[in-house]
Amino acid sequence: MLAALGRSMWRGRWPVLGAWLILVIAGATLGGSVFDRLSSTDNLRPEVESQRAQARIDQLLPEGPLVVAVVRDRDPYDPPLVESVTKISAELRALPGVADVEDLYNTPGGRIGADNRSTMVRVELVDGQPDAERERVEDRVAELLHRIDAPQVLVGGEQLAERAFAEQAIRDAAVGESIALVVLLAALVVIVGGVLAGAIPLLAALAAVAVTLLGLLGLASVTEVGEFTVNVVTLLGIGLTVDYALLLLFRFREERAVDPSAEPADLLARTLATAGRAVLISGLAVASAMTGLYVFAEPLLASMALGGALVVVVATLAGLTAVPALIAVAHRRIPTLGERNRITRVVGAVGGLVRRGRSTSHPGTPSAGRTPAEPVAGGLLARLAAYAQSRPGPVAATVSAALLLLALPFLLDANLANSDARSLPAGMEARQVHDVLLRDFEAGRAQPVVVVASADPATAEVRDLMNELNRLPNVIQMQPRPDVPGNALVIDVTPEGVTGGPESRELVRAVRDLDSTIPLLVGGAAAELVDYQESVARRLPLAVLVLLLVTMVLLFGLTGSVVIPVKALLMNALTLLATLGVLVVVFQWGWGATLLGVESWGAIDLTTPILLFVFVYGLSMDYEVFLLARIREEWGRFPAQRTAAGRASAGRRAVLTGISRTGPVVTAAAVCIVIVFLGFLLGDLTAVKEIGFGLAVAVILDVTLVRGLLLPAMMSLLGEWNWWAPGPLRRLHERWSVRPAEVAPAEADLFLTRN
Repeated sequence: MLAALGRSMWRGRWPVLGAWLILVIAGATLGGSVFDRLSSTDNLRPEVESQRAQARIDQLLPEGPLVVAVVRDRDPYDPPLVESVTKISAELRALPGVADVEDLYNTPGGRIGADNRSTMVRVELVDGQPDAERERVEDRVAELLHRIDAPQVLVGGEQLAERAFAEQAIRDAAVGESIALVVLLAALVVIVGGVLAGAIPLLAALAAVAVTLLGLLGLASVTEVGEFTVNVVTLLGIGLTVDYALLLLFRFREERAVDPSAEPADLLARTLATAGRAVLISGLAVASAMTGLYVFAEPLLASMALGGALVVVVATLAGLTAVPALIAVAHRRIPTLGERNRITRVVGAVGGLVRRGRSTSHPGTPSAGRTPAEPVAGGLLARLAAYAQSRPGPVAATVSAALLLLALPFLLDANLANSDARSLPAGMEARQVHDVLLRDFEAGRAQPVVVVASADPATAEVRDLMNELNRLPNVIQMQPRPDVPGNALVIDVTPEGVTGGPESRELVRAVRDLDSTIPLLVGGAAAELVDYQESVARRLPLAVLVLLLVTMVLLFGLTGSVVIPVKALLMNALTLLATLGVLVVVFQWGWGATLLGVESWGAIDLTTPILLFVFVYGLSMDYEVFLLARIREEWGRFPAQRTAAGRASAGRRAVLTGISRTGPVVTAAAVCIVIVFLGFLLGDLTAVKEIGFGLAVAVILDVTLVRGLLLPAMMSLLGEWNWWAPGPLRRLHERWSVRPAEVAPAEADLFLTRN
């Protein structure tokens, strides 16, 4: 089927490219409007306790969005300042969209900062305004507050901080991705050895992203699309499409080197029948990761899952249609293996300077006189694999221990918290307001755990409840809110430590465990964090089960083994845990954070592990499928060698040959995707840097330690057990699988080692 698709792409290359061009133009012109339809999506479902508590509080004590100003560096009772604040407050009260204004001079309970030279103005907006209208009112309020006659007036608030975060994320993405794409194009030109050939993966990736934006626009008309879904689309779209395009390009060059006299249509058919199969299975595997993410069911993650699933489908379609059509059009401009041109000569000269004193033989030169089962040593993954096969036991034990050691910081000391204004750059005004309020007005205390009790405040049961709350461990202060209507009570319980810290979370659980006859709801920032962690922990087994089932089916279809899928999941888990451990060390502990321009805030964002879970699984499966497809192909190519005496040797040769042939593709793809991820480090947002840095670390660990060392070591240790399956499943696979000899001729040992 895929071979027929390859011939169809050759015959219909121009219509196929025309159709893609129409879609790209539509995506470029219409897809941009999706940014106007993105919504701020909650982390939690409305039925969890913390959300029900907040809904009840909003019902009892309705309060609109707040804009807060800190007036600094002037005596709070200086008459000109009093006059200025009073005047501005009056103008604010008369402003449409403003519900109330509180300041030190005109409302009870006004506050002076701990430095005795600052005061606070609190502006409440009318609740329920449309976002565009609310933002207009916020801007006008901020403008008036900045007119207060003081050396420094800082204006912020939760909504303003969220807006600043979203706007900064867009700016960071624009700058980081622009630079990354330029560097990526240069890297692709060097890797492939030609300008036009190097542009094929990037053109396909940009097309996939543009078409996905068009799809998101349609998706936004029927459901909510979160504001960070576009980041997921961009990362996965570029990463996967570049990977798929490189795999197809390298295989087309190899097929042409094996049979130079073959018709290009036949070469493209062989390419799709082999590498195209890996692309299809990889796309299905990554899409399963999106399904696993959707299982978590939280609104933010569900939105990202939908966007991720969409981009995976589009990237796979681009890999199976747009890339082959581009190859068909530009096949004469795609350099052959070992071809000498200006680019390869420049690269070779630079490499010669680096390798001075070592062998100067051209790395792309084919080695004559070798059989297909006798791979040439060369390339990073081939050298690592050969080393791992020479001592598989020690290598497998050492690599596994090293990855588990890297994972220990996450397993033992991870502090997951909601990103707030602390994730903004230190110089941004909304961040400065947060820091000043916490230091000078809140004495550095954590946000309170909020308890909503449905009972008459005058009863003895309520008094007993309040006494019990006050005696709980880690409680600094307990304060009922005034003027709560009806038979209800809202109590702020301030814990020790920081917001969302261990003390806060323990207090939430302690209040929920109280044996009280009064119906209670527990909310606040710490309660939201507890609910999120419990939701993830509860749904994680289901998500893993989905991934396991899909991975078993897909990798069994590829390899005929039930052992390899389980091994793949375990290795992916090691990669993920090691990456999260490195993130804790850098972003939570702050080790080396200054080198990345990051100010550690003592935690990592609570959505980061789930996002990395999806990305790391997807990219790891990408590389796993690329390697396993070729290993299985080599294992099935030489049945005569699989006698009882020679099976182990044939198996080792199949692993080494498969890794040697596909290793350059995986290495090149990893270099390209790391370039894209590192572009996110050029921005200023800590949460965005966490994702970019984490993905770069994951790819580096996966390609070197896991695919280069652990995979060949484990396959060497398992031997024939790699390909084990129950009899009925084995016979089913043999009946429906495609033999390598049916799709490609016997090959010479030609492959690119310089990448």
